Amino acid sequence: MIPGIKRKRDKAATAARNRLLPEGRVAGPMPWVIAIMMFLTVLAAAAGLGLLHASRALGADLSGRVTVQLIDADPVARNDAVRRLVRALPRLPGVVAVQPVPESQLADQLRPWLGTDLAAAELPIPALVDVTLAATDPAAVATFRRAVAAIVPQARVEPHAAFLAPLSGLMTSLAGLAVALVLLMALATGAVVVLAARGAHDSHRGTIDVLHLMGATDIQIARLFQRRIALDASFGGALGFAAAAAVIAIIGQRLGATGSDMLQTIHLSAGAWLLLLALPLAGVLLAMLTARMTVLSALGRQL
Repeated sequence: MIPGIKRKRDKAATAARNRLLPEGRVAGPMPWVIAIMMFLTVLAAAAGLGLLHASRALGADLSGRVTVQLIDADPVARNDAVRRLVRALPRLPGVVAVQPVPESQLADQLRPWLGTDLAAAELPIPALVDVTLAATDPAAVATFRRAVAAIVPQARVEPHAAFLAPLSGLMTSLAGLAVALVLLMALATGAVVVLAARGAHDSHRGTIDVLHLMGATDIQIARLFQRRIALDASFGGALGFAAAAAVIAIIGQRLGATGSDMLQTIHLSAGAWLLLLALPLAGVLLAMLTARMTVLSALGRQL
């Protein structure tokens, strides 16, 4: 082919491409819609990862821990029973650690409900002994309960996991719900890209015909839409991620300020942040592939 003719054809093709997809990056609604979608997706993913981490941390912290309760109105008998348990429990098989809970600590925990005159009221406060077991399966707990009953018949054994298992299950369920929301957001983002690609194709049919007459293939034309939507998705994904990261940082700071050990377990590890950082990249890839398939399908129907 003559070089001059080839240059003219390339210049005409470039002009046609510019008319097909102008380079105004934030002129249309597409980047802003993707930014909103990415914002909600990152928040949902962060909530799911945080709750999953909290559920695992709660299970690991309570694994093997039980509490022995001693309810006796006579403080002398109650303290004597605690001393017998502290001496005897470490010698039992499967017992890792034994730690009596100070009565002052129990009084401090009850003071918000019973008031500052708790000591004057002389209410009998149950004695508690925290015990860590090597295993917490039902058989091990039953064996430990029988051993404690042989030492102090009136003592009660309460596994920590029995109280907080519903809470751990709730956290796991909410984490699963967050994953479902992320998938729904991905489907919604794909649907938005499909609508945008179809709209761009329908509004530039004339330019597409010109490109076809100049020898452009369907794949080359689809790449134009793919590039344009990739730029929009990149801008929207970055904006949505930045806004979501700021919100996550604020919420994390507020959770830390509560002073609650349980709430402070809801946090994001370095690996979780890497997964969140991958979401905008995955969004750009999803938008590019969706735009490519949508435009190729529309061009095939057009021909």
